[in-house]
Amino acid sequence: MGLTPDIAHLRQWIGRGETATDVTSPPVLARIAAFLGRERSFREGDLLPDLWHWFFFSPRPLPSAVGPDGHPGTGDMIPPFGLPRRMWGGSRLTFSHSLTAGGPIQRLSRVVKVDLKQGGSGLLGIVQIEHQILQDDVLCVTEWQDLVYREASTGPMPAPSAPACPHGSQHSREIRPDPVMLFRYSALTGNAHRIHYDRDYAIRVEGYPALVVHGPLTATLLAGFARELRDGAPMTTFSFRGTSPLFDDASFRIHARADGQTMALWAESPAGGMAMTAVAEFPSHVPSP
Repeated sequence: MGLTPDIAHLRQWIGRGETATDVTSPPVLARIAAFLGRERSFREGDLLPDLWHWFFFSPRPLPSAVGPDGHPGTGDMIPPFGLPRRMWGGSRLTFSHSLTAGGPIQRLSRVVKVDLKQGGSGLLGIVQIEHQILQDDVLCVTEWQDLVYREASTGPMPAPSAPACPHGSQHSREIRPDPVMLFRYSALTGNAHRIHYDRDYAIRVEGYPALVVHGPLTATLLAGFARELRDGAPMTTFSFRGTSPLFDDASFRIHARADGQTMALWAESPAGGMAMTAVAEFPSHVPSP
């Protein structure tokens, strides 16, 4: 890939930030609910499920600012790693107050960490961003998001190696991804990353065997599964980490195991390995499933 990026230069991006605004419009919320398999309308003041802020603050780059993969180019808020492939590696979130329907919301973002690491697939550029989500000047969600940038593909990717899944699943559900699901999620989140809808690009350019299931979509399904098992109770914290990619050519399973007010969650790939691990924490007064 050429010269290794200068980490001292890249770390000059630490502290850079941006502010975004949006509105939790009830019609948009109804479309999100429909995508997730619920027929529901929203009225002003209704509480939003945890993680639904991911459906807002869509990027709005000009055509000239969009990279060949469909993402906005780096160099403004994100350091210019010179590594073309991007993925959302994971997040850790704390929930202080529930967001509500029908009002403006604000996201304050800043870069808090920049690093370079040598991974099994080559050089990795890692940037951690802190997001604060506010409504009516009240802090509702704090999120630490890890983005990973990787070297260009040199050919078809080998079958991804995945760690073994935990034992003791108490609840599980089959998920059947398909191109329509991935396209609808991309549309709802304003995600133009071509690996999720452009099969030719995903296979020929980035070396994947099929369309890639969005990491935050899998995390949203895990979080929704956890809330469902707790009768819709809000979470106090949630964290997830992707461990291997999922694709649209085969079904996968999501699992949950409760231990007091903590729920371990994971997504199991079709081959049996763990694709994502997550942990949800609930208030002490919420009964275990």
